[in-house]
Amino acid sequence: MSFETMRCITLTVDAIIPYEGKIVLIRRLNDPYKGYYALPGGIVEYGERVEDAVLREVEEETGLKGEIYKLVGVYSDPKRDPRGHFVSICFVVLPRGGELKAGSDAKEVALFNLDSLPKLAFDHEKMLKDAEVILRGVLSKM
Repeated sequence: MSFETMRCITLTVDAIIPYEGKIVLIRRLNDPYKGYYALPGGIVEYGERVEDAVLREVEEETGLKGEIYKLVGVYSDPKRDPRGHFVSICFVVLPRGGELKAGSDAKEVALFNLDSLPKLAFDHEKMLKDAEVILRGVLSKM
């Protein structure tokens, strides 16, 4: 396969943010999944490290400054996003300042108990399930 005929994969990041004993979710402003709740996150810009991208997305979408705590995993199912093949790297990010408020791609920002989450966009429910042991430890200390 030549480079010209190759299809591209889009690299994204997602953040699981424990905050005041709950999980931060955004309500999506844009398609796909417009109006659904989702983890804060987005596309990694060219030349950007994924670690920097996730912290940038957290601040843009939630108003919070953050610090990466743990890598949750890499999510690469080609069908995870209806726009194409998006690969996401998910992190647990601890809040380290800022003011919780909806930002650029978020219609609203909300806090939910880990045990009573709404229907989520993409495969974000799987990400939260994969991070559950980490989250329960962090949330118990808040």
